[in-house]
Amino acid sequence: MWRDLGDPMDSPITAAARALAAGDPLGALDRVALRDDAPALALRGIAMAQLGDFVRARALVRSAARAFGPDDAVARARCVVAEAEIALASRDLAWPTKTLDAARATLDAHGDRVNAAHARYLEVRRLLFFGRLEAAEQALEAFSPTLLPPALKAAHELVVAGVALRRLRTRTARSALARAGRAARDAGIPALMAEVESASLVLSTPAARLLARGGERLLLLDEVEALLASKALVVDACRHVVRDAGTVVSLASRPVLFALARTLAEAWPDDVPRGVLVARAFRAKRADESHRARLRVEIGRLRAALGTLAGVSATKRGFALTPRRAGEVVVLARPVEGEHAQVFAFLADGESWSSSALALVLGASQRTVQRALDSLAAAGKVQSFGRGRARRWITPPMPGFATALLLLPPLPND
Repeated sequence: MWRDLGDPMDSPITAAARALAAGDPLGALDRVALRDDAPALALRGIAMAQLGDFVRARALVRSAARAFGPDDAVARARCVVAEAEIALASRDLAWPTKTLDAARATLDAHGDRVNAAHARYLEVRRLLFFGRLEAAEQALEAFSPTLLPPALKAAHELVVAGVALRRLRTRTARSALARAGRAARDAGIPALMAEVESASLVLSTPAARLLARGGERLLLLDEVEALLASKALVVDACRHVVRDAGTVVSLASRPVLFALARTLAEAWPDDVPRGVLVARAFRAKRADESHRARLRVEIGRLRAALGTLAGVSATKRGFALTPRRAGEVVVLARPVEGEHAQVFAFLADGESWSSSALALVLGASQRTVQRALDSLAAAGKVQSFGRGRARRWITPPMPGFATALLLLPPLPND
């Protein structure tokens, strides 16, 4: 990105830019650490970002943008793209996207297609954090990676894989990750190769639990994909839907109905006592007459919601789920469940997050997210560092589990 920055006759700048392109930030700093001109400030900022000091990196890149003269529109636009990349790496998802759009337009207008493409990939990666898969796919269709350098080809394929993983298209994801690996090796950047390797682990680690009458077992992502395409009736606790091969019914906005559906599915083909259903759906320790009356109402609503998928029949002691087309009922559960599982899923990428960034991607209030973080911290699952606005939260990647299914948005009703 920075190879064309500054005077091509300035050998330290050129050497530093090449060192950064090869993933050698210390080598770059050796060449420009004592310089304060605009190109050197920009290169120092990128080097600090590669070393993980995002606060210092952003300050340097902003200083570089101010230091470039009025005729250096392309260089300033590259600084904007660099700052956007640092913001994404530090999970500052509130960074203004309009600024990045303007920079990309400037780069396009001046023929810098490579850095314009890089800006586009940053936009798509941000969309993935928010679960906006359709918008991400549309953005990817806007250009071809054929003429991109190897590092950006790897970035392109990583984004393609990210969309495919969230769509549960494991064959597409596997092919994209293979292409990303080849491009990363061609680029010769160790950090990029490590990123591809880390992304590839998602396909070979358990992503969900299957609960059926035969017991419980862990599933890989391709097994989850096969299950959802099968003829079984699946109560999907990852997306809070009930589905078979032809119909999907979302209960994401109706937690009581989903709790009833899951409890009935876990017991299938047996029935569930009324007291158990009351405890699971209403969190009541004892079922009195008011609870039983409410249960009858909610069971009626569940019957109506499931429609042609399944019926709910009354038995002597409770209720039982009766699939209409499927020969089997199973529950697809998250690998790790709990009140704050989705917050934990974002933290499990190994990066540090602010509570405000988590609130943004989860669509929740910052106070709600802070309570969840405090609870996870009390349980020893997350740690924080820094104070005030600089406070960040982090946890090591979840050992032995892929968290892709924890980040899936709910499906709409068909």
